[in-house]
Amino acid sequence: MNLLSVRVGKVASLGKRRTAFVKHPVETPIAVTETGLAGDEVGDLRHHGGPDKAVYGYPFAHYAAWRADFPEHAALLIPGGFGENLTIDGADETTLCLGDRLLVGTAELIACQPRQPCRTLALRYGDPRMVAAMTRTGRSGWYFRVAQPGRIGPGAAVELLDRPNPEWPFARFLRLLRNRRFSAAELRALAAMPGLAAQWQNDAAERLGRTVASRIQPNASRSGL
Repeated sequence: MNLLSVRVGKVASLGKRRTAFVKHPVETPIAVTETGLAGDEVGDLRHHGGPDKAVYGYPFAHYAAWRADFPEHAALLIPGGFGENLTIDGADETTLCLGDRLLVGTAELIACQPRQPCRTLALRYGDPRMVAAMTRTGRSGWYFRVAQPGRIGPGAAVELLDRPNPEWPFARFLRLLRNRRFSAAELRALAAMPGLAAQWQNDAAERLGRTVASRIQPNASRSGL
């Protein structure tokens, strides 16, 4: 794996939103802490940012597929086109697993959850189809938690340090999310999964509780994961 691009953004207007979706490349290594890359801002602190969304990575290989699907947006479908901090070559959702710990530059990052696209993506492209397309294709990228601060710069090698959940590639989790079909065993695994974002651990535990309750009360409502 190789780091092709490192980007940070300032909050600016995009349509009616204030967002740092549009990011610009840095040429030399910059610091990364538990809150993200130095100089990178967050426009919507309610839905973005925080330790489990400190750094966003996206596979370089997906851009060719996106340009094939949406040739009218080809000019924007280049590294940075999805607002990522890190564009990574040599990895995608089929090869990276939930909880993977990576050495990127001198920082250690944990791939803790996939991206769930929102309307900001549609605003950037002026195309509401982009949100559904990311969900449908599973070309989501990953959010990283920063396990060990350090410095990250373009061209750095990306090394897998630990894989605690080898049976859980991101593609499997994304497929389950799309279909909204989780077995009790899968929910138990997610609720206790090392490295998974706390939000998803909690959602899995709540869904598991509802599943158990529904066996006792068949009319219990079902929602969430």
